[in-house]
Amino acid sequence: MTQVVDRLGRSGESGGMESADVTAESQATESAPKKGGFAETTRFLILLFVVAVILRSFIAAPFMIPSASMQPRMMIGDYLFVAKWPYGYSRYSFPFGIASFGGRIMAGDPARGDIVVFRYPRRDEDWVKRVIGLPGDTVQMRRGQLFLNGKPVPKVRIADWTIPVSPNSPCSNLAKKVESESGLYCAYPRYRETLPGGRSYEVLDQVELTGPPDDTDVYTVPAGHYFMMGDNRDESADSRFTLDEEGVGFLPRDYMVGRALIVFFSTDGSAEWIKPWTWFSAARWDRIGETY
Repeated sequence: MTQVVDRLGRSGESGGMESADVTAESQATESAPKKGGFAETTRFLILLFVVAVILRSFIAAPFMIPSASMQPRMMIGDYLFVAKWPYGYSRYSFPFGIASFGGRIMAGDPARGDIVVFRYPRRDEDWVKRVIGLPGDTVQMRRGQLFLNGKPVPKVRIADWTIPVSPNSPCSNLAKKVESESGLYCAYPRYRETLPGGRSYEVLDQVELTGPPDDTDVYTVPAGHYFMMGDNRDESADSRFTLDEEGVGFLPRDYMVGRALIVFFSTDGSAEWIKPWTWFSAARWDRIGETY
């Protein structure tokens, strides 16, 4: 009993001091700057933006495939990451036009057969093609056959490439339409080309054409430039055509943005923003994770 009374007594004696401490703490809290306010949020968003710009400039950037020029390797609606480090950095490596220097730093040379995203020389657009000719190479097309340095690149007919008809992938005028129980498909004649050194890939060659793109003059690739081609040979504006013809011509090395790395999403174009469930039904899940 004495022990209990003693405790109550001490509590009563220290009550005034505790009240004074609470008041002082309250005043200090009110005078301290509040965390999580507008300024804090702004600082966080700025930091997030800076980190995103650094990653996009030096590591990898997203890119969407807008055309059929790289079929069958790439499909309209593929979203991929482009690796920035393999070829070094030029002013086209940086977003929003924040860099204006000339030349290329930490430069690396692309290999023949690489799939490269580059800045189109005539417009502020990013294009994607395959590197076919290196500086000093001669390149020519003869009746749809690719010749490098005077020698034919092996081209072997393989099974047709079929793709389901979808909003972003209708059949071209040259494709054959095939109906099945699962729907309507486009069928394209497909071939396998093998470059010097053994690197191979698939191309589409739908019909034999007179003149470009199936028959061309001999092109000699200048120093510091590359000869770019699309894998869909009859539907690609590339180095077989000049800039005045809305092609690429010889691509200067400084215009290269990066090398295609991996597909992180793909859609057939049937999704609607106001219907979130269609985002899943439109996805081509089997293409996610495709590497180059």
